[in-house]
Amino acid sequence: MLYAQFTARQLEQTFGIKFQAEKLFQNIEMIAPTAWLLEAIQRAMDIGFGSEKSRSERLVSPVLSELSVLNQNTFTIYSGLNLDVDEVTGLKGECDFILSFSAIKDFIKAPIFNIVEAKKNDIEGGTIQCAAQLIAAQRFNLDDNPDFNKAIYGCSTTGVEWRFLKLEKNILTIGLDRFYINEVKKLLGVLQHIINISR
Repeated sequence: MLYAQFTARQLEQTFGIKFQAEKLFQNIEMIAPTAWLLEAIQRAMDIGFGSEKSRSERLVSPVLSELSVLNQNTFTIYSGLNLDVDEVTGLKGECDFILSFSAIKDFIKAPIFNIVEAKKNDIEGGTIQCAAQLIAAQRFNLDDNPDFNKAIYGCSTTGVEWRFLKLEKNILTIGLDRFYINEVKKLLGVLQHIINISR
């Protein structure tokens, strides 16, 4: 089984996950985008994006790159790498983007603090896929450091619409708010907030 094949029921039964929904972020300080990011977003909108890959390249990657520069490249963005944690339970497969505070860029290193899954249209299906990836990331972090107890965040996005999740212990919270690329100040603020509380 791969991450995309899980259902919410299977995550509950196999890993003891408890789902809940609530607002994840309040009083977020907005961050003004650079002219470079605004131009990249506008070009993406003009060119269009018909696949998950094009959405990742033209919308998601520029946002994450902007975030990296804002933080003096103090975290690593892994793109399209496999996070194979437990083949027996199906925690394996490719992740679109994994963010880690490790400085090693050649292969995935703990601690992972955020995962972004880009989808063409099905943001709800991407939410469950991202939830499975968060479970794997949590186990990955615990294998590296048994005392790891921080929440891990994730996001299912079409590039235009962004929906965030949080995994803390066995509680998987699906954010009620949706964020949009045309409100990129708010989106950058949320992503920066995740970095700030994850360090």
